Amino acid sequence: MLGRILGGIATSLLFSAFESWLVAEHNKRGFEQQWLSITFSKAIFLGNGVVAILAGLLGNTLVDALALGPVAPFDAASCFLTIGMFVILFSWTENYGDPSENKDLLTQFRGAAVAIASDEKIALLGAIQSLFEGSMYTFVFLWTPALSPNDEDIPHGFIFATFMLSSMFGSSLASRLMARQAPRVESYMQIVFAVSAASLLLPIVTSFLVAPSKEKGGSISFAGCIQLLGFCAFEACVGLFWPSIMKMRSQYIPEEARSTIMNFFRIPLNIFVCIVLYNVDAFPMTVMFGMCSIFLFVACFLQRRLMAIADKPKTEDWVAMKERDSEAEPLNI
Repeated sequence: MLGRILGGIATSLLFSAFESWLVAEHNKRGFEQQWLSITFSKAIFLGNGVVAILAGLLGNTLVDALALGPVAPFDAASCFLTIGMFVILFSWTENYGDPSENKDLLTQFRGAAVAIASDEKIALLGAIQSLFEGSMYTFVFLWTPALSPNDEDIPHGFIFATFMLSSMFGSSLASRLMARQAPRVESYMQIVFAVSAASLLLPIVTSFLVAPSKEKGGSISFAGCIQLLGFCAFEACVGLFWPSIMKMRSQYIPEEARSTIMNFFRIPLNIFVCIVLYNVDAFPMTVMFGMCSIFLFVACFLQRRLMAIADKPKTEDWVAMKERDSEAEPLNI
């Protein structure tokens, strides 16, 4: 329980502090905004992709080849975390923010709540993030029993590495998309959410079309292979999601409250995951995947709304500019 409490603190830092530090440092050095998108894509490609694949293979080797037991990957992870701590401690500069705006914790949370309530774009972004990540974390707990409903012997480490390879493909595709003027992030993310929702419907489709096997053990079934393809498509969408949502957060979330707002987004996410996991035995697997798919379709509609709002000010500014130009023109008498 103590480890989980510390893990919750560490996870909040992982998904807020590093990104906030990067955006602040990037702007402070006067780099081009386009470079920020490239950095996000490379971070997901290398961090969530290459390093995760190596971690999955290492964990599989420690458990199976070296027979060190299921706890060995956790011990190895603590070693890498210690190395990362020393690297950051001795090579990173601190970002203290604006000393003149040194606010207490309650004031920071109040300011973040006001920013979310007053700006629909920030609220939509938070809802989209919570819906997608909630579905993603639920998928993390469901994919193993979905692929081995009858205790089939599946290579977990290699399947995880395959998922990460799919995520790498998604992040690489996101890098190419964000390097172009069109389509915009707000536009193609609608397709990403729709595809991810459809991919999580596969376990429901296969349960109707493929007769379930009653045989215990053995290798992965035909239905499991079809689901695995869908899960790889979902992981590709995850790879597209991370750099894209980082790009949108850098555009819409104000710098002075970035970390606090991003942690605000994690509150409904954690509540959602807790509710799902608490009731995981009360519902069939297909119901859980169907619920995740519904949430992803909702995220798709919210993303469409976000794109409409993001385009609206530009249209209004253009109309106002044309009106000013027409008023400034001399009258021809």
